[in-house]
Amino acid sequence: MKFLGKLIVVILVAILVLLVAAWLLLQTRWGASQLSGWVNENTGYQFSFESMDNRWASPTHVTLNKVTFGRKGQPATLVAQVVDIGLSTRQFSEPLHADTILLKNGTLNLTPTAAPLPFRADQLQLSDMALNSPGSEWDLRAQRVNGGISPWHPEAGKVLGKTADIQFSAGSMTLNGVPASNVLLQGAINNDRVTLSNVGADIARGSLTGNASRSPDGSWQVGSLRLNDIRLQTDKSIADFLAPVTTVPSLKIDSLEITDARLEGKDWAVTDLDLSLRNLTLANGGWQTEDGRLSLNASSFINGSVQLNDPIVNIDFTPQAAVLRQFTSRWERGIVRASGQWLRGDRRLELDEVALSGLEYTLPANWQALWLEPLPEWLNSVTVKKLSANRNLIIDINPDFPFQLTSLDGMGNNLTVVRDRQWGMWDGNLTLNAASATFNRIDVRRPSVSLVANTNQITVSELSAFAGKGMLEATGAVSQSPQRNAAINLRGRSVPVNTLQQWGWPEVPLSGDGNLQLSVTGNLAAKTPLKPTINGTLHVTGADGKQVEQKMQNGMVPTEPATAPDSYSSSLPPSSSGPNGLAGSTR
Repeated sequence: MKFLGKLIVVILVAILVLLVAAWLLLQTRWGASQLSGWVNENTGYQFSFESMDNRWASPTHVTLNKVTFGRKGQPATLVAQVVDIGLSTRQFSEPLHADTILLKNGTLNLTPTAAPLPFRADQLQLSDMALNSPGSEWDLRAQRVNGGISPWHPEAGKVLGKTADIQFSAGSMTLNGVPASNVLLQGAINNDRVTLSNVGADIARGSLTGNASRSPDGSWQVGSLRLNDIRLQTDKSIADFLAPVTTVPSLKIDSLEITDARLEGKDWAVTDLDLSLRNLTLANGGWQTEDGRLSLNASSFINGSVQLNDPIVNIDFTPQAAVLRQFTSRWERGIVRASGQWLRGDRRLELDEVALSGLEYTLPANWQALWLEPLPEWLNSVTVKKLSANRNLIIDINPDFPFQLTSLDGMGNNLTVVRDRQWGMWDGNLTLNAASATFNRIDVRRPSVSLVANTNQITVSELSAFAGKGMLEATGAVSQSPQRNAAINLRGRSVPVNTLQQWGWPEVPLSGDGNLQLSVTGNLAAKTPLKPTINGTLHVTGADGKQVEQKMQNGMVPTEPATAPDSYSSSLPPSSSGPNGLAGSTR
């Protein structure tokens, strides 16, 4: 028995000596090379390290130097100058589950195709590392990363594991193309739910702080987000810039604050933006809220050819409506003010008040085409309870029929200006007057018009202007049917007898001033020629008593020379001015 006991002791001592010898050999370059070769030959991984250290002062810590690890034929998942592994008694039951793992001075690639790490640890620590995740949902590139993950149980496609508390800081970072520096992130992962309890960063020469969470379906809830002094430039259009917000399944914002931001993109820009958004959920192209609120102001906002200076917007959101409590802005050297609400049930914009003051506005060259275009699906109708205009200058430089209205004032009540997504005057009362005007190079003074619209027709109850030494007066009506049947009766007293020539009527064989009376009918249907539909009679009496009567049929006066220029339809207000033809019949 004594011999057997001595034999067991000798065997144990021999095994211990062999283990110590193997341990010492592993701490040499030769031993490191042998172990790396064995892993490379017998597994699907590519693994190498230069040397291993184990100090008696920290016997439970093993340090690997100049480590490279990854899947064969793939970029390395891990490259680090130092990997410090903290061991514990757990290694007897789970050899690949460490107490702590420290990665120092290297790069960790988190791509979906990267090799799943076969190790686990109660805590993974990073020190001065670089993180990359190209090709993943979050395109991340970060440098000088310090922090930790606890616990760390990596899986295929989930380098951080399913459940963990995370805390990181980074000297610099680019996330989905947006650069940031001095980044701090604290949060947790729980079965595809990501919670960011504290986020801070210097971004676009400003700062970002906040907290948020992401659900497994990709929805986000922003508890608090604050952006200060942002200076951001992008090559994206405003729609592409906001696409990440509009394409997520759901975005719930409890509090968003933006202060003194300057943003610039393709054909759009905003300067000195202050914005506050509370209690709003964006989902399925709309919103959900019980008491949401948006307030913003800026020095300027530019979108394409539209520039608003000093805009102020305050909107309250309810489940049924967006209530525009205030909109004011400087635009085209004047001021625009409005209030009302948009009802999402029938996509109707109800404006309680619209005020236009001091505008100096030149109509776009394609304004008639824009008038005909259907409005977006979300804007089915627009009503204005009260419209007021004061001292505006309106100009159209269309060479076919240029016009200008100087010091234009107006008042409207209960107007319907959009119906079934089409512009027009579908209902209400409107009165306009100006100090002076020019219509196709004919100057008039004190032009005035009063319109009354209902379901059946638009009635021109009063139309007048001073021309030359006399006055023009007219009445008329335009039906609301698709044909837009129109009738106008015009009288002129002591006016130039050829006043109507520049407006499309052939020249009258008289000169000087006189009296005239015109009665015409026509169709102002959209996208159809006006001239062939014109029928009417013009009676002119000259100052010397001579009289001339001309009759027009299908746009032609029989006495008109056959070579007369075909300018009638172009010089008359065009029928393509709108589906109800109002702008064409009254301008």
